[in-house]
Amino acid sequence: MTTTVSAPVNFTVSAIEEIKRLMNAAGFDTETRLRVGVKGGGCSGMTYVLNFDRPQEQDEHFEIDGISCIMEKSHGIYLMGMEVNWEGGLNSRGFTFNNPNASSTCGCGTSFSV
Repeated sequence: MTTTVSAPVNFTVSAIEEIKRLMNAAGFDTETRLRVGVKGGGCSGMTYVLNFDRPQEQDEHFEIDGISCIMEKSHGIYLMGMEVNWEGGLNSRGFTFNNPNASSTCGCGTSFSV
């Protein structure tokens, strides 16, 4: 059963542009969706997940600016209200995460604790 929810996370304009650029690359698997989530590990306890993956039974589905997204239901409590940004500069390049639920983050910005 597919559960569709309103978007639990937000993406900046630059993040949306980068995700769409990746989706338009030659050989992109159109059966995948943008997975947003967390996993154990990292220097602060949990690490962000942002990749393309096939939907699983435990996923909730949502859409952001035409991008089909999935997230494991149990991850919502860690990510609700988070903003994902893309920085394309020379000194810092990649996706960044601004999570209001994080009680602490690591220096690299890709892991957190609650």
